[in-house]
Amino acid sequence: MRLIGRSFLLGAVAALVLSLALPSAAFAGKRYVFSGGPAGGTFQVVANAVQVYGPVKKNSAYKVKAQSSAGSVENLRKVNKGRAHFGVVYSGHVYLGREGRLKNDKKKYEDVLAVSYLYGAPAQLVVRKGSGIKSVKDLVGKKVGVGNAGSGAFANCELFFSHMDVWDKVKRNAMGYNDAAQAFGNKQLDAFWLFTAFPSGAVIMAAQTNDIDLIDLQADANVSGFFKRYPYFSELSVPAGTYRGVDHEAPSFQDSALWVANAKVPDDVVYDMLSKIYTDEGLAHMRSQKKTFKEMSIKTGVNGIVTPMHPGAIRFWKEKGLL
Repeated sequence: MRLIGRSFLLGAVAALVLSLALPSAAFAGKRYVFSGGPAGGTFQVVANAVQVYGPVKKNSAYKVKAQSSAGSVENLRKVNKGRAHFGVVYSGHVYLGREGRLKNDKKKYEDVLAVSYLYGAPAQLVVRKGSGIKSVKDLVGKKVGVGNAGSGAFANCELFFSHMDVWDKVKRNAMGYNDAAQAFGNKQLDAFWLFTAFPSGAVIMAAQTNDIDLIDLQADANVSGFFKRYPYFSELSVPAGTYRGVDHEAPSFQDSALWVANAKVPDDVVYDMLSKIYTDEGLAHMRSQKKTFKEMSIKTGVNGIVTPMHPGAIRFWKEKGLL
């Protein structure tokens, strides 16, 4: 009797432990981390906006938890390892990471799959009208603002200028956009580089004190084979009249901020999230969080994606006629 009682007690305890563990495991399987960026940054706004959107927040099948991060490259690594299920990563980092071509990092990040295009970050190179600077090649020996050290703007400036063989031939000044605009206005710079949405407040500031112009960066990129080497950049133009005194279209290029997912996230979860966000109501919600998201639409859903897509996303975009 004593042996039977003891066995019964042990069995009851084991059953209790199992009953407590199973719901927890089931819940953990339905909780998805969306890695954004630094507090206040656009990447973090994306993650927060998806998390709080009613149809996503109230659905019973899964929960989304926004989580801050350092940004694009950290998100690439977190999503690849499965420490985050979703994230925002520049298309360029997805592409270079997949090929093992990230700077000082030869690891191949192959478990990061594209879900959708969010918005673009275009290159802009500001010079004075009548300066004679018509191409990046004309910057040799000139004083140029190249963005804050460690920023995406700086990294892409180094990438493009190195490709054009002028990076080590210009007098580089690493500084933020507003500081560069002020230095440009004081004639301390001959040009300054930006990698951000237009119209830029810094360029507007520069145009108040100088007659400015924008360089045709697309021409340089095409002639030099830049797009073939870095196919994640896409062409676009800054429309005429965007800035005071620039009454012509300024061809350029942009990288794309992408929503990505770990390869092991269930297809139906990715499909369902896209089905909720890419509705008139969902897109209106995203745009209400930040004007940058005005580019988000069904039409632009696969822009800038040059790497493999998640199967759930492939299903969704095929149904929309984009694949």
